[in-house]
Amino acid sequence: MDSLKYQLKSFEKIPVKVWSDAKEGSRHIAQSIALAIRQKQQDGGHVVLGLATGSSPIQVYQELVRLHKEEGLSFANVVTFNLDEYYPMKPDAQQSYVRFMKEYLFDHIDIKWENVNIPDGTIPIDKIASYCAAYEKKIDAMGGIDIQLLGIGRTGHIGFNEPGSWESSETRMVPLDALTRRDALKDFPSEEDIPTQALTMGIKSIMKAKQIVLMAWGQHKGEVVKKAVEGPITETIPSSFLQKHSNVRFHVDEGAAEALSRFESPWLVGICNWDDDLICKAVIWLSQTVKKPILKLTNEDYNEHGLTELVLAYKSAYQINIMIFNRLQRTISGWPGGKPNADDSTRPERAKPAKKRVIIFSPHPDDDVISMGGTFLRLVEQGHEVHVAYQTSGNIAVHDYDALRFAEFLQEFQEKTPGDAPDEDLGKAAKKVVQFLRKKKATEMDTAEVRLVKGLIRRGEARAGARFCGLDDDQIHFLDLPFYETGRTRKNPVGEDDVKIIVDLMEKIKPHQVFAAGDLADPHGTHRVCLDAIFMAFEHLKNESWIKDCWLWLYRGAWHEWPIHEIEMAVPVSPEELLKKRRAIFMHQSQKDRPPFPGNDEREFWQRAEDRNRDTAHTYRSLGLAEYEAMEAFRRWKF
Repeated sequence: MDSLKYQLKSFEKIPVKVWSDAKEGSRHIAQSIALAIRQKQQDGGHVVLGLATGSSPIQVYQELVRLHKEEGLSFANVVTFNLDEYYPMKPDAQQSYVRFMKEYLFDHIDIKWENVNIPDGTIPIDKIASYCAAYEKKIDAMGGIDIQLLGIGRTGHIGFNEPGSWESSETRMVPLDALTRRDALKDFPSEEDIPTQALTMGIKSIMKAKQIVLMAWGQHKGEVVKKAVEGPITETIPSSFLQKHSNVRFHVDEGAAEALSRFESPWLVGICNWDDDLICKAVIWLSQTVKKPILKLTNEDYNEHGLTELVLAYKSAYQINIMIFNRLQRTISGWPGGKPNADDSTRPERAKPAKKRVIIFSPHPDDDVISMGGTFLRLVEQGHEVHVAYQTSGNIAVHDYDALRFAEFLQEFQEKTPGDAPDEDLGKAAKKVVQFLRKKKATEMDTAEVRLVKGLIRRGEARAGARFCGLDDDQIHFLDLPFYETGRTRKNPVGEDDVKIIVDLMEKIKPHQVFAAGDLADPHGTHRVCLDAIFMAFEHLKNESWIKDCWLWLYRGAWHEWPIHEIEMAVPVSPEELLKKRRAIFMHQSQKDRPPFPGNDEREFWQRAEDRNRDTAHTYRSLGLAEYEAMEAFRRWKF
């Protein structure tokens, strides 16, 4: 406890509460809001909430809806002010924050619509200034905001207060940062459709709130959380202004907390409870800090970098060095399915059975080859019975012009088929898709037929990639989990139907190994939902005799890799295998060049994958281990 106080005093200038996952943190925040609402109801007063949009508050809103429906929480005395809105933006557009708030909160509770305030994205440009001033006055007239919910953008923005926003700013029109617009691409058909401006409450507007609650979920928020909490107050990180507020708290999950000093390098903060994992992390950190291989680290290196405790515990640097070197050496294996007739006491995988049944779960139809294509190829080459299961159709990640091209091909094929009369129903369906796509507006949802075409495009590419890796068609499974099929980027929660599909496949194959996307720090993305469904399936099957001999290995997606100290199996990839992996990725032509959801990385997926795999190999080499062209990394999940 004393060391925790020291940590917060020395590094964290804003109180930070770390939760095991976003769901737990969101439930706590919602319960706190509910308590404030009920207290005001008892006093006959109203509560003013400042509300945010984006992925961060969704689970808070879902819990508030549950409290209303199941525990009778009334919102009749609640007044809300939303932070921001795109400009221009019609309230009924797919991307509008009015629609977002209705979908996730307002349509499911008893709030009075006259008590709801959201910046109006249809105000004429010449009336923006007076409208924004009136928005501020209305907040003040209601007594100010009692609880302000915030997310945090990767630029450090709160609301749409981008880097460069001044501390005295109030509600106004702002230009959107290029990174913020790229992050918004998931909600728009193309970059050209993303507004370049927005209406937002200002820094001063936010700071006037009586209480501020900021949420950050996911590893990708880690660095900006650290800058906001531990860094200097600066306009380049607008969220850092919150350090001046007297009643603010950050609520983060373990992924978003990773970069904080008390987790990233706790030995610099206070006394540590050393275990093997923390020792490994510290030694790797020291090796990288002093730029020496592990076996060359000296007592002086440890003493000069806050690790004297370790030297005292192990008598000498050499004893620590050799222990961690051997630990890392044992993670390297060219036999991801286990090496037959070998001593497996220090190997990542079991030697028996020599030929294993394997399922590779791929959240989207290309994650298998992007994230573990080299291991996929090696498992097949080493004679294991490999199955690949594509959990979702991936249909929203296909450009309209690709779908139009396929539909036009089908239409013309029907028209030009010689001999027998073409299938009229199929021809009509193709024509319907073509007509819709040629006239489709940016705010329109795809029709069921268009989603089917897009899903079939992804399915054909996935099948080609799996065949290239050596699988027969009966080893390729398309699960099309129902949670994904909303036609929008916002998906449904995982349900019993999703889990049953996975359970049925596992019962059929009875695998010895399962590989799954382990993006645990992505609480709202498809990868996380797909992984939750797999965990639920394992829980459902836990009493089956064969499941006790089934190991679950987690790989990471195209954006992040496991930290070296967390890797339990590192599979070397040769130059030839890396080239074959690239060719397998190339089978996914709709995701080449510029996929619909590229994230913040300008590189193509095959480039990200190769660079990431080479970086892992380079890190192993810099620590003093063998040099390989590339490496794919895995961590075993133990139930």
